[in-house]
Amino acid sequence: MTIVRDLPERIAQPSSVKKIVKWWSKEFKVILAEFVSTTLLVFLGCMGNIPLDNFDIHPPMYGPMTFGFVVLFNITSFGHISGAHMNPSVTLSAIIWGSVSLPLAVMYVVAQCGGAMVGYGLLLSISPIDLIPGSVCITQPHINQTMYQALVTEIILSAALGFINCAVWDPVNKEKQDAIPLKFGFTIAALSLAGGPLTGASMNPARSLGPAVWTGNWNTHWVYWLGPALGGAIAPLLYKVAWLEKKAEKESEVQSINGQL
Repeated sequence: MTIVRDLPERIAQPSSVKKIVKWWSKEFKVILAEFVSTTLLVFLGCMGNIPLDNFDIHPPMYGPMTFGFVVLFNITSFGHISGAHMNPSVTLSAIIWGSVSLPLAVMYVVAQCGGAMVGYGLLLSISPIDLIPGSVCITQPHINQTMYQALVTEIILSAALGFINCAVWDPVNKEKQDAIPLKFGFTIAALSLAGGPLTGASMNPARSLGPAVWTGNWNTHWVYWLGPALGGAIAPLLYKVAWLEKKAEKESEVQSINGQL
C-alpha cells in the first residue's frame, strides 16, 4: 500500500530530462547571444588586424580601436540579453560576484570558445590574404618579454577589466547604466593600446583560442588562459572585500545622514 500511495508523488515530480529541457529552453537565448557576440568580436576585431594595402607598418591604433568599437557595438546589441561577456574571464568574475550560476557560466564559456573559433574561421574565408602563415591576430608576448612577464601583464590587464565590470555590477551604480557600452568600448581600447605591444592585450582566453585553433600557433598559449583567469578572479574578490558596501551598512549610513539633517 505504501508503494501505491507514493506513486502519484513520484509521477508528479519532474524528471531530470524535463528539468534540463526546461532550463535549456529558458537559457538558450542568452547562450546564443554569447555565441553570436563572441563570433562578431573575433570576426570584426581581427578584421582590424589584417595588413592594410600600402602600409608597411600596421597603424598601431587600428587594432585596439577596432576591438574597442566592436565591444561597444556588442554590449549595445546583446548586453541586455546575456550581459555580453564574450570572455571566460568576465564570466569567472560574474560567478565570484554571484550574478551567474555555475551551469549557465559553463555554457557561456562553451559558447564563447565556439563563437571565437567560428568568428576566425569566417574571417579566413573572406580575407583577401592568407592569415595563417603570418598568424594574424594571434596573441603572443613581445620577443624580449619572458613568459612570466607576459603572465603578470595579462593578470593586471584582466584585473583592470574586472574592476570596471565590478563597478558596473555594484548596486551603488544601478542608476548609471546609460553609458555602459561607451565605458567598456573605451576601456578595451585603452587597455589594448597599453598592453598590445607587450602581449597583444588579450584579457580573453576565447579571443586567443579562436586564432590559435586555425593557425596552429600555440606559442605560450597557456599565458592567455591563466593570466585572464587570475585577473578575473582577483578583481571581484578584492572589490567585494575592499569597496562593496553591504546593504545593512548602506542603510545605516543613510539613516545616520537623515538623523543629522
